[in-house]
Amino acid sequence: MTLKDLYKKALHFDWLTIEEGIFLFENAPTTELMFIGNELRFKQKPENIVTWIIDRNVNTTNVCIANCKFCNFYRRPGHAESYITTIEQYKQKIEETFRLGGEQLLLQGGHHPDLGLSFYVDLFKQLKSLYPNLKLHSLGPPEIAHIAKLEGSSHTEVLKALMDAGLDSLPGAGAEILNDRVRRLISKGKCGGQEWLDVMRAAHQLNLTTSATMMFGHVETIYERFEHLSWLRQVQSEKPEGAKGFLAFIPWPFMDEGTLLSKVRGIKNHVTGDEYIRIIALSRIMLPNIKNIQASWLTVGKEVAQLCLHAGANDFGSIMIEENVVSAAGAPHRFTADGIQQSIRAAGFTPQLRTQQYEFRELPVETEQQVITY
Repeated sequence: MTLKDLYKKALHFDWLTIEEGIFLFENAPTTELMFIGNELRFKQKPENIVTWIIDRNVNTTNVCIANCKFCNFYRRPGHAESYITTIEQYKQKIEETFRLGGEQLLLQGGHHPDLGLSFYVDLFKQLKSLYPNLKLHSLGPPEIAHIAKLEGSSHTEVLKALMDAGLDSLPGAGAEILNDRVRRLISKGKCGGQEWLDVMRAAHQLNLTTSATMMFGHVETIYERFEHLSWLRQVQSEKPEGAKGFLAFIPWPFMDEGTLLSKVRGIKNHVTGDEYIRIIALSRIMLPNIKNIQASWLTVGKEVAQLCLHAGANDFGSIMIEENVVSAAGAPHRFTADGIQQSIRAAGFTPQLRTQQYEFRELPVETEQQVITY
């Protein structure tokens, strides 16, 4: 195994094994990984364009029984600070989002023991009735698995009911690291890694578009990172012909501030900017069947994210009018619509507003150039 042979294999869009990915991670110079990642990016996305989106992360509830060790956001049932978002609160947030040029809610919450399928079906129907043009990029595989368990239903039955109620796409939330050794240590109350993948398989069979994520830099091994990538690649290869499957992959480093992983076990985020750039490049190399790779400016900051645009990333994600979960663990970065476009231009690319389906859209003229920080 040589670097030259692996570069050649990658440039032909061949699947690298887990061991070959690890060899590149451990031995390839960052500049060479960036070059290969960039070459592959332009073969798949030839325009000198970096896409971005305006949306808002709204939480249905902060009540959760999953007890993830990296989450500062959740509250146990009955806690004084627990809540379920009301329709009046949704209306205020949605109308504000529309004024800021957004058209989508990234609607997520906790594993609430009392909120079953009828709650989400009724909520989605009501939101779509009030705002027919609103896009719902909502829930995630762990929440689908949780609802299915509450109802005694299959993943497919839950997903179909939610799609009929207005679900437009399924985020790749709750993936963390898909190996169950890791999940037992950091998110024991969530579905296992294979069930996460099975939910995505079911979504793809229904032609529901999805995304995939990876939160790394905590208790996982390097092997488990590359195993995670290989499993995503496999599921993407199984999607029906004509289905889009995973539209994008978004890796981000563990945010440790105030988390149980940090306070009790002493686990800190030691992912450097250089390591993050290498993971972006290797994501492009290891996932030849996922066309969009997103740089997580929210967790790594503008400058590192800009370098990622030369290492295989072609998307800058959202300005995130509101985001409560990752920020609660110490992700302080924020962008305005103007700021994200300026950063993309400064990196040498043309910014392009997109939809969740990665279709281009015009930036509304009346968009208020501001962001709300919570």
